[in-house]
Amino acid sequence: MLKTPDEPVEPEPWASVLVVSGSVGAGHDGAAHELARRLRALGVRVDVEDHLRALVPGAGLFLRQGYTQSVGRVPGLFEWLFGVLEDSPFWRWLLALLCRTSCRRLLRWSRRRPYSLVVSTYPLASQALGHLRARGRLRVPVVTYLCDPAAHRSWVHPGVDHHWTVTEATARQGRRDYGVAMRAVGPLVPERFTTVPAERGAQLRAELGIDGSRRVALLVAGSLGLGDVAESAARVGEAGLVPMVLCGRNEALRAEVARVPGAVALGWRSDVHELLGAADVLVQNAGGLSYTEALVAGLPAVSYRCIPGHGRANAAVLEAARLAPWARTDAELAPALRSALARGRSRPDLGDPAEAVLSLLVPADPRAVEVVDLTSRRWAARASRPLRPGRVAGAALVSALLAPVLARRDG
Repeated sequence: MLKTPDEPVEPEPWASVLVVSGSVGAGHDGAAHELARRLRALGVRVDVEDHLRALVPGAGLFLRQGYTQSVGRVPGLFEWLFGVLEDSPFWRWLLALLCRTSCRRLLRWSRRRPYSLVVSTYPLASQALGHLRARGRLRVPVVTYLCDPAAHRSWVHPGVDHHWTVTEATARQGRRDYGVAMRAVGPLVPERFTTVPAERGAQLRAELGIDGSRRVALLVAGSLGLGDVAESAARVGEAGLVPMVLCGRNEALRAEVARVPGAVALGWRSDVHELLGAADVLVQNAGGLSYTEALVAGLPAVSYRCIPGHGRANAAVLEAARLAPWARTDAELAPALRSALARGRSRPDLGDPAEAVLSLLVPADPRAVEVVDLTSRRWAARASRPLRPGRVAGAALVSALLAPVLARRDG
């Protein structure tokens, strides 16, 4: 149907970007979709894919459940795995083998359009994309956007063209530990986290039944509610603050926190930006998206009872950069809270990753589309020819002979 002259005409996108995330927790997806939103507003076509869909069947479920179960039930195991992936070439080799099972689908995704850039917000995707880029099989630049405050070796690959971070503290640590150029480009958090009026915070406290004269600590443990959250809430209450706890989708945790005297137990919320406006300090145990949201909102933060692996690594980087004190023991919690509260709200001047992407983009060459189309037509024409028994037998024999060679080459 033709548009009438009065109907708005959507402009054609002037460039295309592929963003690859990982649906483990909410931080990687949150960054990916916020980047996509900003770029689309600037006229760029963006496709977002989940790297776990590209891995060998069953790997995605294993990674999701393995992360949740190990952190929640066997934290020592996750701490050990985090360490060996940092220090052991053998375990990094095993991780690389897993990541390379996604290469075929990643290449298929990358060839759907004439993309100008591929951005990864998930470390395993970065490993696979870096491998493809180093082998010359992926011809457009690759950017890794580190969602965590601490750079880890799994985030870094020599084949990746650009490594970007939220803050200069992460970039500095990455350059020091891995000798890789890293650049701080700013957070990927929706604008609503910067625009909560003060009166809305007071109103929300009243709605939740919190005394307006009390100091409030917002406790976060990610979308999965991992860690010693109920114990943390009890210790925060003993320090004289009202513990307001985000339990995510963990209903068992919500019931446990509700039994803590004075605690306000909250489930999954879509108004986290308003909760940050109602709180006086953030108490976090992982340092991912929740810390970045607090940073953008200007809310001071404290790290406490951090989950193993990346939780503790993130806390160490934030403490070294004086962005958030780390209370390693219960006795250190009250002094850390007083230190954070004394700082008060302060919103830093941060960059925009979408602008960093724009600086790398060039309009896609329309001739590339024609090349792909001609190739697909040629293969379609061949596929439509009737198969002859002799050709089928010959193809099977050649495939059997070449399979070991191709496996070594693609591996």
